[in-house]
Amino acid sequence: MEKGLVLINTGDGKGKTTAALGTVVRALGQGLVVAFIQFIKNRATGESRFLEEYEKNNPGRLKYQRLGLGFIKNQPGPADLALAAEALALARELTTGDRYNLVVLDEICAAMATGLVTTTEVAQFIETRSPQVNLILTGYGCPEEIIAIADTVTEMKLIKHAYKKGLKARLGLEW
Repeated sequence: MEKGLVLINTGDGKGKTTAALGTVVRALGQGLVVAFIQFIKNRATGESRFLEEYEKNNPGRLKYQRLGLGFIKNQPGPADLALAAEALALARELTTGDRYNLVVLDEICAAMATGLVTTTEVAQFIETRSPQVNLILTGYGCPEEIIAIADTVTEMKLIKHAYKKGLKARLGLEW
């Protein structure tokens, strides 16, 4: 049995979740079983609709859960903290044993950056997961302590974004 890898998609640019979804598609295409947990995000997007539909039509192949109230602008409130704790508990549950080959923790880096979960909690989670489970962590502001643990880290860098010109998100190109 090969040791699972830890991949991180971080940075201030667009595409962190999208890159993780590309890996999910590869894994599902190879017959692997995947879990995708979204920290923070609270609204339906093209990605969430796709994951929900795939989960419904392919029982046992994909577990999808969205747990969050939205991005934190100030201090996280009690409800934000409770949902983040629930998401991390679910991640621990899903990475125990050998049911899932790949588990994506979408926006967990942002959850650490905003104080929803601690870097220590996440580092302990990574180290104590079942050894064969592959992980993808996404979100801006990934702490150096977590980067040091990872096998592969990709930084998405913002060069230019249509949002800054006042353009609204487009269907299928959400941001």
